[in-house]
Amino acid sequence: MTIQKAQERVDQWINTVGIRYFSELTNMALLTEEVGELARIIARKYGEQSFKKGEEQFDLADEMADVMFVLICLANQTGIDLTGALERNLEKKTVRDESRHRNNPRLR
Repeated sequence: MTIQKAQERVDQWINTVGIRYFSELTNMALLTEEVGELARIIARKYGEQSFKKGEEQFDLADEMADVMFVLICLANQTGIDLTGALERNLEKKTVRDESRHRNNPRLR
């Protein structure tokens, strides 16, 4: 699925199953919540924290998809073309960081 198609499918879902978009402020709060849930799993699976009893079952991919869903909602309701935005962002990073990472001795 392309990013554009994802934006279209989320919009279709919101306008049928979801009825309407939550406000941008609500969606920002939901995005923060979803990122927190993802961070919790990452901290326990790859970091130093351990899972509490009963927390061992998780779906990392589903948590990442939750983050994407809410981010796409915010993009749709604020008129952002995420494909174009990502392309511009990668170009910016390429120009800015052309030799930065290559010359970083900590990355060798």
